Amino acid sequence: MTQSSKRPCYNTLPTKLTEKQFNEFILPSLSIGSRGPKPKLSFYKIFTYILFILYTGAQWHMLPVEKDQNGLNEIHHTQIFRKFNQWSNDGSLINAFESSVLNLEQHDMIDPSVLHGDGTSTAAKKGGDNLGYSGHKHFKGEKVIAIVDRNANVIAPFTTAAGNCHECPLFEDAFSHLKRMFSKLKSTLIGSIMSLDSAYDSKKNRKMIFNSGMVPNIKENPRNRRKKKRGRKRIFNQAIYEERFRTVERAFAWEDKYKRLLLRFEFKPTLKT
Repeated sequence: MTQSSKRPCYNTLPTKLTEKQFNEFILPSLSIGSRGPKPKLSFYKIFTYILFILYTGAQWHMLPVEKDQNGLNEIHHTQIFRKFNQWSNDGSLINAFESSVLNLEQHDMIDPSVLHGDGTSTAAKKGGDNLGYSGHKHFKGEKVIAIVDRNANVIAPFTTAAGNCHECPLFEDAFSHLKRMFSKLKSTLIGSIMSLDSAYDSKKNRKMIFNSGMVPNIKENPRNRRKKKRGRKRIFNQAIYEERFRTVERAFAWEDKYKRLLLRFEFKPTLKT
C-alpha cells in the first residue's frame, strides 16, 4: 500500500464548476431578468469570475478578464460586481445554498443525529458597517455563527453580527435559520443532539433547544454555576463535544480558504456571502 492511499479522503473545495454543474445546481437559484437585452457573457462565466474573486481575495479591478475576438476585455469588472451585488441582495445566493442542502438530503448525505454550532471572527481591513472591535482577536471585524452536521455540511446559513458581540445571544437567530431549513427539508429535529461550547451556556439557549425536542449537549460555563446545586447533573457527552473539532472547525477552515471571506474588503456586510 502506498503512502497516498493511507491518507483519509476529505471533501474538496468547489473553487471551479463545470458548466453542467452550474446549470444543474446554481442557475435555477439565480435571478435572471426577463426584460431588456440578454447579457453578452453567460451567467456561467460571470459566476466563475465571482468564484475566482472569493477564492483568491483579489480586488475587483485586478480581476483577470479574458479577451474577446477584438482583443478587448469580454466584460468590465464593474458589471461582474453589480451582478454579485444583485445576487447577494435579492436572495439568489441564499437560494443556491438551500438548494445545495436539499440536494444533500436527497442523496442521504446529511446526518442530523448530532449538530454542532460555533462562531468565528472575520477581519475587515477596509472598515465598513456592522463592525466591532474583538478584544479576543485584537482586530475590527464581524462575527459569524454556523451550524453543521456530523459530516461537516453547513445546515444553517451563516448568522453575522459585529465582532464585539457575544455569541450567546446570537444563537437564537442561527437556531431559527436551522428550524426553517429543516422545515424545507420536511424533516424533524426531534431527538437530535445540539452540541455547543461553553460560550452558549445559558438557560435561554438550553430551554430553546429542549422545547424543540432536541437534546442540549453544552459544556457548562463555570461562571454560571459558582456554587453546586442540588439535583441531577446536566447531560453532557464529552465524546460528542470533541467531534466539533472535525466538523464545525473544519467548515470554518474551508471558509478561510476563500481569502475574500477570511478578510472582508466590502464596506457593506450584504456583499459577504
